[in-house]
Amino acid sequence: MGHGACVRKSSVVAIILIILLVLLPALVPAAEPEKKDSRPERGIAVYTDYSGVAVARGENVQMELTLENKGRADENIDVRITAAAKGWKATLKGARYQVTGMVVPNGKAKTLALNLEPEKGIGPGQYAFQFEAKTVDGRFTSAHTLTVNVQERKVGADNIQINAAYPVLRGQTDSKFEFSLDVLNKSEMERTFNLAAVGPEKWEINFKPAYEQKQISSIRVKEGQSQTVAVEVTPAQNAAAKEYPIIVAISSGESRAEVKLTVNLTGTYRLDAGTPNGILSLEAYAGKPVTFSLFVKNAGSAANRNVSFSSFKPENWETTFKPEKIDSLAPGEMKQVEVTIKPGPQSLVGDYSVGVMTNGEKSDKTVEMRVTVKASSAWGWIGIGLILLVIAGLSFLFIKMGRR
Repeated sequence: MGHGACVRKSSVVAIILIILLVLLPALVPAAEPEKKDSRPERGIAVYTDYSGVAVARGENVQMELTLENKGRADENIDVRITAAAKGWKATLKGARYQVTGMVVPNGKAKTLALNLEPEKGIGPGQYAFQFEAKTVDGRFTSAHTLTVNVQERKVGADNIQINAAYPVLRGQTDSKFEFSLDVLNKSEMERTFNLAAVGPEKWEINFKPAYEQKQISSIRVKEGQSQTVAVEVTPAQNAAAKEYPIIVAISSGESRAEVKLTVNLTGTYRLDAGTPNGILSLEAYAGKPVTFSLFVKNAGSAANRNVSFSSFKPENWETTFKPEKIDSLAPGEMKQVEVTIKPGPQSLVGDYSVGVMTNGEKSDKTVEMRVTVKASSAWGWIGIGLILLVIAGLSFLFIKMGRR
């Protein structure tokens, strides 16, 4: 084999090796990164599926109490009923035993059967039950409260039970509120339940199936089973900040049950700002301050406190506000602020943007001002003087040369 053939063979081998080196990382599957356990070292929780339920007078409450181990180590968790409403018997059972503690593996949850039995004569009202879970060493605790709303027994109401996961919701006036109701058919036959609600005037209340957007006015539930219904509540635009009750009634024939829901409105937070004449431009000179008026108005329905001011401006520019802060603005109230803008001393002639920001308690408003920096009038007179000197010099030269 000749020298040339050996060279060609070596070149082919080198090319093959280069191709293998390039393709090998793609052919070999990358090792999966080890998944990091983001759970805390230790942590527990105690809770029931519902924080509030409505039942008829004389009816027992039965549900599960969950003990959850959120940590990475197995825990021996003690559990007890720390407070039970007067006139009620409360028990926690696992299998056929009354339970005071459980071993819960890390990342797992275990349940106990909770039974609340009222004594005869317990009337309508709100009854609270409190539960506490604690690790054996006492370092980690968790508490939970269950509220039972006992209502007067109505004709046929025994056949319907309504459980509200969260009977009280809180938010701004311009929010939508969605309650979740669990409707239990306790009769021995499948039934159709009609849905109705009574709320404040001009409020919109709609019923929807769980996790769906269509509106409904009735549901069909098989005997002994339950179905979840969403109650979507939209407050009136001008609703004041306070608590509003909403009564939801579910009926089928002569059977009827009600549950009281509560919307706690905090009002809306909205600020408006601008100039009194609506003009968002002004002229200034380099290094010279210029002042304009800014109005600030509370356009929401809740008081806006600690309203402060700031700006986004070119480098070496200065802005000041008088006053520097407004302690409180009532709904509909308007106040005036004097804003002074001072361009940098080396600013060139041209247009600049300055953002004036009004920062409220839970809302902000930015007004963008266009500032036109103009040449100083002193420089204009200096320029005119130079032109006159040039003209005078030229005239002198012409006269002198003309004499020659």
